[in-house]
Amino acid sequence: MKLNCDMGESFGSWTKGMDAEVMPFIDMANIACGFHASDPLTMDHTVKMAIAENVTIGAHPGYPDLLGFGRRELECRPDELKAILVYQMAALDGICRTRGTAIQYVKPHGALYNKMMVDHTTLSVVMAAVRDYAPHCPLVVMATPEADQVRDRAREYGIEVWFEAFSDRAYNDEGRLVKRSVRGAVHDTTEAIEQQVTQIITEGCVTSMSGKRIPIQADTICIHGDSYHAVDAARHMRQLVESL
Repeated sequence: MKLNCDMGESFGSWTKGMDAEVMPFIDMANIACGFHASDPLTMDHTVKMAIAENVTIGAHPGYPDLLGFGRRELECRPDELKAILVYQMAALDGICRTRGTAIQYVKPHGALYNKMMVDHTTLSVVMAAVRDYAPHCPLVVMATPEADQVRDRAREYGIEVWFEAFSDRAYNDEGRLVKRSVRGAVHDTTEAIEQQVTQIITEGCVTSMSGKRIPIQADTICIHGDSYHAVDAARHMRQLVESL
């Protein structure tokens, strides 16, 4: 099981997350591409850190929404959204290539990630953008009970998908993430995170906030590097994943 983390989300003199401290414990760095967070220098710095720790680099594109951190859904025409995605993938990939590497997967951010998991048109546009710019890159999507349908759609576009579960986010009865505005949507203790990760890996399911068991099969687990306990949680998750 691979651990992934959203990285490079600082902007100018504003710092977000503990990238340097968390990087040694993860396998995959989802690096922001400048539209919801980050800037060229931050992207370059994060790429260098990932290379130094032998961490796989993925593009983490989002809606053009710096003010809302990409967590607000924007109305975009399909051709506009595709161009937005290609622009961001190419920006990070260009920086990677100056460092002797390249992006290896794509994971959309925030509202765009959530939208593509419930809207077929958005998912199709995202898949088309990956196919046209980086067909070698798997697209990271949420692990849900509808995984087979998503996998079939990816085959139509000639791309691979990796399914992702979340270590520190609560799930609803449909197997989707509970909105952050809801109390309890984010697990804030190591014990709760460990319980969820263990269940994902050993039982292939998560338990929703109402107590329903939701079957999911994940290739990677997301941890967040911007919480107050991020470093301890990342270290603990690394040990847990290697022991299971």
